[in-house]
Amino acid sequence: MSDTPHLGPVPQRIPVEPELVSRLVAEQFPQWAALPVRPVADGGWDNWTFHLGSGMSVRMPSASEYALAVDKEHRWLPALAPRLPLPVPTPVAKGAPGAGYPFSWSIYSWLDGEPASPDRIADPVRFAADLADFLSALQKIDPAGGPRPGQHNWYRGGSLRTYDGEFRRALAALDGHVGVDLAAEIWKTALNALWDGTETWFHGDVAQGNLLLDDGRLTAVIDFGTCGVGDPACDLAVAWTLLTVDGQQAFRERLSPGEETWARGRGWALWKTLVTCARALERADEQAATAQRVLDGIFAEYLADGRPAAPEAAGP
Repeated sequence: MSDTPHLGPVPQRIPVEPELVSRLVAEQFPQWAALPVRPVADGGWDNWTFHLGSGMSVRMPSASEYALAVDKEHRWLPALAPRLPLPVPTPVAKGAPGAGYPFSWSIYSWLDGEPASPDRIADPVRFAADLADFLSALQKIDPAGGPRPGQHNWYRGGSLRTYDGEFRRALAALDGHVGVDLAAEIWKTALNALWDGTETWFHGDVAQGNLLLDDGRLTAVIDFGTCGVGDPACDLAVAWTLLTVDGQQAFRERLSPGEETWARGRGWALWKTLVTCARALERADEQAATAQRVLDGIFAEYLADGRPAAPEAAGP
């Protein structure tokens, strides 16, 4: 259920209706032909998501760029799942193009839970600690052979410099609306915070729609479409986009990412938030207000953290 901005133009999505899903299931997996198909509320952007009966879900990529993740998820999720402390989606079957639909698609076991949001999290510090434990476990899995950053995950796990042009365009659009000088300083600090090149697994889109709660507690992590092997700093953006101040501190202490990784994570959060602010510039809706609150939090945390100096060797 990705809500993370992409590099460049937003892909053109194709519509998918329940009737098409039912037809594809009946043609390719007749054992499930009698099961009802219903859209999942707030089913995400990268995939159209549907209930298949009561125990499965169907994910239909909404554009060719998102379809790149299908084979990756079927290859790697079964290998990752046994090594993680929380449930993740389990592929049940992989569908082929058909009935006018052009991409491969997936059937998964259904994971119960409601998407995380600040008002649903019962204990923000415990939530942050549980999330840190999950990411720590993910990072400890052997990365050998894992998918490196590329178009399949919008270059998550790679260099923030990939997004420098997009960031600067957003900054220019927001001049006079936000503190662009401070934003530019934070971005420069993030770019100059060097990665030592140690590759680990990362999720790539640790956002509230991909974190499931049961009775206010984190119980599952979903949507590994942007996962890969590389710099895990992208997974730290959630510290600014979802966690409370106390939760952020607990998350940082538990995960112990190091100052430079933390600075790069702040950069990922800033890029995501600034692009969202720029796209919402002409709107006064809830998304715009949320992005502004997150941006204010990034500014406040950076100033409170002592404005750490980045290594001069990297340059702006």
